[in-house]
Amino acid sequence: MIPLSGQETFVSHLVELRDRLLRSIYAVLGIFTLLWFWPGLAEIYDLLALPMIRTLPEGTRMIATGVITPFLVPLKVGLMAAFLLALPYVLFQIWGFIAPGLYANEKRLALPLVFGSTLLFLAGIAYCYFVVFNLVFGFIIQFAPKSITPAPDIEAYLSFVLTMFAAFGITFEIPLIQVVLVRTGVLTVAKLKDIRPYVIVGAFVVAAVVTPPDVISQLLLAIPMCLLYEGGILLAQLIERFLGKRVTGDNAARDAKDGEAGPAEPEQKRLP
Repeated sequence: MIPLSGQETFVSHLVELRDRLLRSIYAVLGIFTLLWFWPGLAEIYDLLALPMIRTLPEGTRMIATGVITPFLVPLKVGLMAAFLLALPYVLFQIWGFIAPGLYANEKRLALPLVFGSTLLFLAGIAYCYFVVFNLVFGFIIQFAPKSITPAPDIEAYLSFVLTMFAAFGITFEIPLIQVVLVRTGVLTVAKLKDIRPYVIVGAFVVAAVVTPPDVISQLLLAIPMCLLYEGGILLAQLIERFLGKRVTGDNAARDAKDGEAGPAEPEQKRLP
């Protein structure tokens, strides 16, 4: 096999990244196509709007101010549902791109990472839907003047819902990110404990930026972030205790062995 130059290797990585991105996009679009012909697609938005509808005055409904909004909203809802259904496959493609640069013991994290990240993301969405929305919408409606009848626009409401889902879904990934950082040797459990005060301050800053300007929603995001961070520390400690020392020790030993044996020939990839 003819060795590839550095530039050719970089191009091959770009080609692989393009292919994996296209596979992820095709998966999302394929599921979206099936959902588009599903008669119950419009009912998904009704389900998303249920927490808001419950807090509105009796007989009040949401409105559509745009001409094509009644068409665009189901379209966006379908894309959101398709992305959530294809999320495990998308995460698997991401892992497949970065896995060749990892050690064998690090690659064993693939299945737990894909499963755990999907589960935690969906847990964050569920927490946002069942807990945060019910409290926040009820709190906001209480401050509405009596002379005003709340009638939220469906497109604005959907944008708000998607933003909140993304914020809480990513937030719930914190323990998994901590475990990965510890197992790969980037950080230690002691270091995670040392930076705890900065994380707490950062949690409230992030909550103030991504949530509506009310105290309830900010606390409902910042407090779980802090609790999840503590949970990530405990989880990393348990994994270290039951799975042995960190990956850094194994990698260091392997690097030393490779150094004694001489530089290994890098794995080359053939251009497609």
